[in-house]
Formats: sequence, C-alpha cells, structure tokens
Amino acid sequence: MKPLILVFLISVYGILYPHVPAMAQEYLVKNVHILTLNNEKVLDNHTIHVKDGKIFNIYPVSGIPSGLKRIQQIDGKGTFAFPGLAEMHSHIPITETGDFSYIQDVMWLYLANGILNVRGMIGHSSHLELKKKIEKGEIIGPRIFAAGQSLNGASVESPEMGERMVRDQHAAGFDHLKLHPGLDMTRFLTIAKTAKEVDIKFGGHVSLDVGLENSLQHGYKSAEHMDGYIEALIEDKSKLDPQIAGPFSMLLVKEVDMSKLPSLVQLTLEKKAWIAPTLTLFERFFGYIPADEFRLEDEMKYMPGIQVQQWVNQKKLLENQGVLKEDNVKPYLEFRQKLLKTLYEAGVPILLSSDSPQVFNVPGFSIHNEIKSMYEAGLSPLDILKTGSKNVAVYFEREGEFGEISIGADADFVLLSGNPLSNLGELKNVRGLMLRGQWISQEKLTSELKRIEEKNIRK
Repeated sequence: MKPLILVFLISVYGILYPHVPAMAQEYLVKNVHILTLNNEKVLDNHTIHVKDGKIFNIYPVSGIPSGLKRIQQIDGKGTFAFPGLAEMHSHIPITETGDFSYIQDVMWLYLANGILNVRGMIGHSSHLELKKKIEKGEIIGPRIFAAGQSLNGASVESPEMGERMVRDQHAAGFDHLKLHPGLDMTRFLTIAKTAKEVDIKFGGHVSLDVGLENSLQHGYKSAEHMDGYIEALIEDKSKLDPQIAGPFSMLLVKEVDMSKLPSLVQLTLEKKAWIAPTLTLFERFFGYIPADEFRLEDEMKYMPGIQVQQWVNQKKLLENQGVLKEDNVKPYLEFRQKLLKTLYEAGVPILLSSDSPQVFNVPGFSIHNEIKSMYEAGLSPLDILKTGSKNVAVYFEREGEFGEISIGADADFVLLSGNPLSNLGELKNVRGLMLRGQWISQEKLTSELKRIEEKNIRK
C-alpha cells in the first residue's frame, strides 16, 4: 500500500471510530463546560484545542479561529471537563514473566473511572517497565509514579543495606520510597539521610520504634493511611503491642489523648508532609460490614474470582477473631474521619488515595467510595477534586504540567455528564477522556469493562 493512501485511511479510521487514536492527535473538543479548579467557577461553552499531547489553546464558543475548521472535532455535547482523578496509593499488580495482560486490565479499570494518575506503593521492577510502556504508547494507561520495593524491618537487615537499597532504587528510576513497619531508629535515620542525599521522596507506614514525630522531623513526605497519629496520641506506649492494640491500633481509640493532636497537626504543617487517608480501606477491610455483603457488590465482577475469595478469607479471619465487632470498629472509623477533618481544616495537603487493589477495593471504583467518605468527613467537593488533580502535580513538583486544564499543560482531562462540584456522584458518569492527547471514547471504556467482566467469567 502506498504511504499516502495508508495515511489517508488511518486518518479516516480515526474519525469514524473516535476511540482509536488518530496519528495526528490534534483535536477541537467543543461544547464543554470547563472546571479549572482554581475556584468553583465554570467556563461555560468552551472549546479545548489539543495538539501534540498538550492543551494548545482554550476558546470561548464564539472565538474559534476560522483556520481550525479542518481539525478533527469532538462534540462534548454540554459535558463538563475536569482534570481527572488520581489513585495515590495503589498496589499495582506485578509480572515476573513479562505478561502485562492483567496489569493492563487494571489500568483500564482506573481509566474507566476517570483516573489519569496512579502512584504505585509496593514496588517491583515490572512497574518501571509498565511506566515505560505507557509512556511509549505500547500500553494505554494512567501516568505512573512508582515506589520501589518495601523498606521494612525484614528487608533492611542493617543501616548499610538501607543506604544501598535507597541508592539502588533511586538509580533504577523509582519515583518514591515506601517504608513499612519494623524499622528501628538507626536504620530509619540512615534511610532518611540517604533519601535526602539522592533527592528521592519517601513515606509510608510509621514504625513503632520510630514514631510519627521522628518520621515527620526527618523528612516523611507522605503519611499513608494517616498512620502513626493514633499511636502518638496514646500515653501508655506499652499498649501499642499489635496483639493488644489490634490492626492499626484500632482497639485503643478510646484511650487517645486529643489534647496532643494540635501539636501533631502543627508539626505536620511545619514539615510540609502530606496525608494519604485511604478511608475506604478501613471502612471495608477493617469495618464491621461483613465480607459476604461486600463480595456481592456489582464491581467485584471486574476482579478475578480467586482474588475476591482471598479478600473474603482475609476479612473473615478478623471477623472470626472478634476484632471487627461494631463496638470496636465504629469509634475507630469516627476517629479517622475526625482526624482527617482536623488535618484538612488546618491546611495539611491531602492526596486522593484508597489503596487498590486491596481488600474489597476494586481499582478505580474504590476511589468513588473514598470520595464519598471524604465528603462525609467534611471536605468540600472542590477540595476533594484538587486532592486527585492539582495536588498530585504539586506533590511531585510538576505543577502546571498536569492536573489542570490550562494552556501548555498536558492534554489530560475527563468529560462528565454533569458538574461534580454540584454532585460528586457525577464523577462516575464518564463520557470520554483525553489522555495526554489521545482521545478515548465512552464506547471504548465501556467495551474494555465488558471485556474484563467476560474474561473473569471464563476463568
């Protein structure tokens, strides 16, 4: 086939089937209402000009230059454009064989729910390969930020090993370090010192021997799950034995000294640390609603049956031990909501995060559960949307590059049927999205969800 004819056919194919990326990647997305997220103001009836993967310009409905009429046009039909959401605490699946098929399914689950940025928080070398494949267009998926392999009491056998692991992960290209429990002060301080030397962000769980205050003082960038706060509010540290305190010290919630909280919040602010709340993880995994109720939720059809059964087994283990009685759990969940609201009202920056795929947290879908919980805790719709867009760019020191609909930013945005500032439920009504200049239609997203559902039925 002659090259000229081939180019023509590809161009026409892109127009007839808008879910297939056209090679030129230049579009006019017309008839959309734009949420800038600078405030609650909406730019009514605008056109977004996408070119070379960037937002080239933004025009009012009557201001489109006449010379652009031949550019491929996408009719937004009055949808609302916003910068998309993020999952900033993901356990991205791994592959040891180079087969990315399941991982790619997970990426589609995120995209179908309007999630354009994902931070992996349990690292593996295959995540770096996934990141490269997405950047090259070999796999369609959200922008990936990858944390390295866990640094914890078992994996870091000595301070010297901790230093070596930090330097190796930085050299490999990971974006973040993930710390898990079990570190003593000596190993922790070595990790923190080395991370600062090579300039890589670190955060995660808070080791009991280190504590929240030391973690913040020595550079924790993000406190995952709001970990460490309840332990810091307990006067008698001898009770923090997990066998006594329960998961995440939840059984000690009635003993917290709330008079200590203001100083912890102030320290969090002074050290410019961030919070990744993952409210929904605790409501579903450690909550008092039984496993058999969650397993029947419609979104479970997008996960392999063996995975759902593993989640059931994990939760039922705690149920059978009597840990998840409502009398135990309800005060703890109420404390977490109060803690989040206190941090939020003080101005501590927050990252949208649900911890997925994790027990009954289906990728993408769990973010909507998280958003509902954040709203119930007292966060405004505008600020919730920022936690999954602008805040992500600020966190990674790439403000203006993504996370906003502005001239020069990456062409990343989602079209919704209604305004999420008026009704956060509209975030579920994705009508298409632009992914770094690649248009993905609602039909394509729906077909991928259907494919994944059918794949799980066959297994």
